[in-house]
Amino acid sequence: MKKFKFTIRGQEFDVDIKEIEGTNAQIEVNGTVYDVEIEAKEKVSKTPQLIRKPVINKPGEGQIKKSTGGISVKAPLPGTIIKVNVAVGDSINAGDTLLIMEAMKMENNVLAEKAGTVKSIKVNVGDSVLQDDVLIELA
Repeated sequence: MKKFKFTIRGQEFDVDIKEIEGTNAQIEVNGTVYDVEIEAKEKVSKTPQLIRKPVINKPGEGQIKKSTGGISVKAPLPGTIIKVNVAVGDSINAGDTLLIMEAMKMENNVLAEKAGTVKSIKVNVGDSVLQDDVLIELA
């Protein structure tokens, strides 16, 4: 199978592993055949393993919530609402300016991505909003 050459205290040994079965092996050392038992040691990993508790979901958690068919217009950046250009019940088209908000010392127009009807307005002039806060819901 495999051949090795060892030097122990200046003396050379030619070792030929003939066969291995389980923990027994037959080897030839300088022409003499020996039956030896292999002592297998359990390998110890030096890398720590992360062991965590199983995740237990609460009832209803992790399920996909069905959309009510409405469209939520969310804040693109944290900022302050300066002006609201629509009212509840207004029909809007894609690209219409729904409101103006100040973010990073600049006035930003928040536009409608799709056409629809304003279902509810979640903010008022002067409100501070965070990124992804719902500003307006469209039907």
